[in-house]
Amino acid sequence: MFSKEESRILRQEFWTSFGKSFPRKWILYNTKLKDLSFKFHFDTKKALVALDLEDDLEHRIKYWEKLLALKAILLDDYLPEAIYDEEYFLDNDKEISRIYVPLEQKVSIHNKNSWRDVMEFFNEKMILFEAFFEEYKDVIDS
Repeated sequence: MFSKEESRILRQEFWTSFGKSFPRKWILYNTKLKDLSFKFHFDTKKALVALDLEDDLEHRIKYWEKLLALKAILLDDYLPEAIYDEEYFLDNDKEISRIYVPLEQKVSIHNKNSWRDVMEFFNEKMILFEAFFEEYKDVIDS
C-alpha cells in the first residue's frame, strides 16, 4: 500500500516520463469545441484514452449525435475497439458522454513494470483518436 504522498510522486513520475518518452503536443483540451476534450486516464486499476463530452447538455447532445453518425468510420478506419457510452459516470458521479478505448490488460500506475505498455498504448491510440478528430472536426462542429 502506498501513502498519498508516495502515490502522488509515482503519478508525477509517470506523467513526466510519458512526456519525455513521447514528446508531442496533444490536442487534449484544445479542441476549440465547447465541452469536448481528449483525456488520458491511468490509475491503479486501468488505463484508457477518451473523448469526453461534458457539462453543457445542449452541446453534449449536438456533438453526441454527430459522433454517433461517424461511429462506423471511427470503428472501421481508426479505433475498432472504441466504446461509445452516452451516459458515463465519473468517479465523482458526474455524468458525461464518452467514447473511449481501454487497455485490456491489467495495469496500475503504482507498478512501474506496466508503465511502458501504458505509454505505448496512450501514444498509439491517442494519435489515431486525434487523426479521426482532425479529419472530421468540421462535421462534428457543423
